[in-house]
Amino acid sequence: MQLARTSERGGTAGTLRGFNLFGVPVRLHFTFILLVIYLVVTDLGSHQTSASYALFLVGLFASVLLHEMGHAFVGMRCGVRTTEIIMFPIGGLSRMARMLRPTEELLIALAGPAVNVALSFGIFAYMYSQHMAVSVQLSDLLQPTEASAVARLGYANLVLAGFNLLPAFPMDGGRMLRALLSYIRPEDEATRLAAWLGRMLAISIALYGLLAPQFMLVFFAMFIYLGAAQEGAAATGRTLTQGIPVRAAMMTEFRTLDHGNTIRDAANLLLSTSQQDFPVMHSGQVVGLLGRNLLLKALAADGPDAYVAGVMDRDFLSLEPNLDLAGILPLMAQSGRCALVMDHNHLLGLLTTDNLSEFLLLRRFGMEPVV
Repeated sequence: MQLARTSERGGTAGTLRGFNLFGVPVRLHFTFILLVIYLVVTDLGSHQTSASYALFLVGLFASVLLHEMGHAFVGMRCGVRTTEIIMFPIGGLSRMARMLRPTEELLIALAGPAVNVALSFGIFAYMYSQHMAVSVQLSDLLQPTEASAVARLGYANLVLAGFNLLPAFPMDGGRMLRALLSYIRPEDEATRLAAWLGRMLAISIALYGLLAPQFMLVFFAMFIYLGAAQEGAAATGRTLTQGIPVRAAMMTEFRTLDHGNTIRDAANLLLSTSQQDFPVMHSGQVVGLLGRNLLLKALAADGPDAYVAGVMDRDFLSLEPNLDLAGILPLMAQSGRCALVMDHNHLLGLLTTDNLSEFLLLRRFGMEPVV
């Protein structure tokens, strides 16, 4: 049975399309520009040449990317597809097509740090074969010089491996901890514990960064805290939706567009209702989906007299009504704000991120769903 289909053009909000690597889309988070600014400023005060520093940065980026490809490769061996890799300023994130079983998560999480250890070993082996100085002073790592560039990349991989093995979300060590705890405790409880450790770690790093002062650590701590909080919220969402079908949360009162309608018709419908996503119908069958953002882009580019059939999204997300709501939460986060709930070719309702959030809020206050 096909769980769902997602648009290849879709991706996590706040990311820019980068490139494909072995069939896996690699996307860059918009906060990368903050990292670039910081590194340029660091370069101005560095004792390295710009070419050497740029080479080190490329090597570091490649190390993080290979770390994520390690996750993707082991995931593929476990039968789990990697839907995308997101590159953040503090590292990367590999999104899997489905929830992982404890053994799968343990192996996949361990693969990333193992790649960094292997890269570090390879770099130091190369330096040894070339009779280069492997050991460097701490001052050389903090204030890099031309001579320490290669060694610094080797030590950076060790730091990446060690940092990711910390037993707290969103690091790989936190995922390994959750996998181990899941053998003896419910998964959501294990997730909340690992997420709590992640938040405590982030607070500790931020306090140290403020006192040191090392403001880059504060920047890292912010991302760690947000990642841990997101994992905790996801665990709560799974608890509130476990065993509940999609049809319990879908919108059943909605308006549709005909494929012969114009953008003007769609804009009028957008203004006259609270709905922001409209299924496009032809002869009683769904042929596309027109969302608010796509509508506005079409209005600006093609004008109000263009037909919705020419601008609608034909590769929309569709869900079966009896699917477990907990299992589709990651799909909703990745694929956009609206999914169509369909029984074969019959449209039953809409599931949007807004009404899903309202459903979770009501569940949190003890309201039982009508199924």
